[in-house]
Amino acid sequence: MTATDSALTALAQGWCALSVLHDRIESHIERALQARHGLSVREYSLLDVLSRQHSEPNGHLRMAQVADSVVLSQSATTRLVSRMEDRGLLSRYICATDRRGIYTDVSEAGLALLAQARPTNAAALREALDEAARNPELAPLVAVVENTAPVAP
Repeated sequence: MTATDSALTALAQGWCALSVLHDRIESHIERALQARHGLSVREYSLLDVLSRQHSEPNGHLRMAQVADSVVLSQSATTRLVSRMEDRGLLSRYICATDRRGIYTDVSEAGLALLAQARPTNAAALREALDEAARNPELAPLVAVVENTAPVAP
C-alpha cells in the first residue's frame, strides 16, 4: 500500500465516521421532534430558515432558495412546502414584480410551533452529541463540532 492509498483509506474512514455521526444525530432529533411536535427534521429546518428571514424587509424565500436551504430537490421541496402550508405553518404567494416567482414565508402558527420545538431540538442535539462522544471513532468529530459552534450572545 502506498502513502497515497493509506491517505485515501483514512479519508474514506473519516468520511464514513462523519456520515455515521450525522445520521445518528439526525435520527435522534427526528424521533424527538416527531414525538413531541409532529415535525420532521426537514420541517423544523425549513421553519427555522424561514423564521430568520421573516423579520427581514424581504422576509421570504423563493422556492429554489427553500430547496437549497433544506437540501432537497425541487419536487421534494414543493411537496414539503405543500404539506406544511396545508397545516397552516407556511404560506406561498406570487412575487408582485415577477409573476414567475413563488415566495414562501412562515406563518404565525409556524413561528409558534418553532418556538415550542426549539428546546426539543437543542436537547435532542445535546443528547445525540453526548452519546456519540462515548464512541472513540466519533468523539474527535464531536469535539470539532462542539469547538466550532458559535457562542450565543
